[in-house]
Amino acid sequence: MRIATWNLENLFTPNAGTGAPTGQAAYEGKIAALAATIGTLAPDVLAVQEVGSPAALDDLATAIGGTWHTELADPDERSIRCGIISRLPLHDVEQVTAFPTGLRPVQVDDTGTTITSLGRPALKATVTMRGTDVHLISAHLKSKLLSLPDGRFSTTDEDERARYAVYALDRRAAEAAGVRAYATGLLATAGASAAQGVVVAGDLNDEVQAATTQVLLGPPGSEIGTPGFKKPDAGDGQRLWNLATLIPEKERYSRIYRGRRELIDHILVSASLVYDVAAVGAGPAVVPSIADDPDARRNEPGSDHRPIHADVVI
Repeated sequence: MRIATWNLENLFTPNAGTGAPTGQAAYEGKIAALAATIGTLAPDVLAVQEVGSPAALDDLATAIGGTWHTELADPDERSIRCGIISRLPLHDVEQVTAFPTGLRPVQVDDTGTTITSLGRPALKATVTMRGTDVHLISAHLKSKLLSLPDGRFSTTDEDERARYAVYALDRRAAEAAGVRAYATGLLATAGASAAQGVVVAGDLNDEVQAATTQVLLGPPGSEIGTPGFKKPDAGDGQRLWNLATLIPEKERYSRIYRGRRELIDHILVSASLVYDVAAVGAGPAVVPSIADDPDARRNEPGSDHRPIHADVVI
């Protein structure tokens, strides 16, 4: 089974939202570029992020060709959402919205506005291959891009910059905890079963060693590449393993930000899958270096992210 994740970068129909293409030709060019990459990638199931228009995802599935099953979560305040497209039927679909019990509301701006759930719902769906159920969560955590008052993305006020960086970090951490809490529930029944597996895949907006990404791993120990990796222990049933370190080092990035390669898109798998991972990779898309203006590429084809993919023997 090839499992993949890809941030599709503002997949809107023309003029349908922030960052949407401004004309039909640009829209068709974006759809064609995305479809070509997905066709080359040939995933069985693909977690997607930044789907703005459901109709655009339908157009993308048509352009790829063949039969695709699609599901989408509710949109956020920017009208973008997580989704899953699959060659295999999708069942037991649920949205993931709740923060963990006991976590207080999280402040998100200077006015004291707080949130009590994921600002952008994650989406869970199950696929079945050869009798094995794989529970896939598609997630897109809060960006490091600052959401400043009046729609600004930058500031010359360094105190304001610091405050809003904290708001973004707190929100991303709370969202990671919410996804982790949902995955913990799945793992309680599925993680230790050879006939089931749990996968968290998506744009986590931070790198492998970031504290927010680490929240998703569960109990410490047994990481890939450590002496304890293939030694079963009591924590395995609750762990998720990040497959990032299995990507060849030169290819270990999914975005280029201000000329710096970053791996912010990830695939994490449970114990019942991790020992059967055959290969992990990034690409094949070529991506540009981007900055902080989300509208700068609205008429450009493709995406500003590269897909991440993993092959699991089932």
